[in-house]
Amino acid sequence: MLERIKNFFTEVKTELKKVVFPSKEEVIGSTKVVVVMVLIVAVFFGFIYLLLSKLISIVVKYENLWQNYGT
Repeated sequence: MLERIKNFFTEVKTELKKVVFPSKEEVIGSTKVVVVMVLIVAVFFGFIYLLLSKLISIVVKYENLWQNYGT
């Protein structure tokens, strides 16, 4: 059992040597892309939210007018 654990960590160490980590510039560039995309999506969903809110308020307003008109 102890030998299997030791072998596992030896293999992990070997595999980690094969990993190519991104440079600092690549990480900063990718982070900028993610931040910009998050902002674009947030503005898009905010616009959709406002549009749907206005639409629902108009529907509710006209529904109330029709209910009052019938009485």
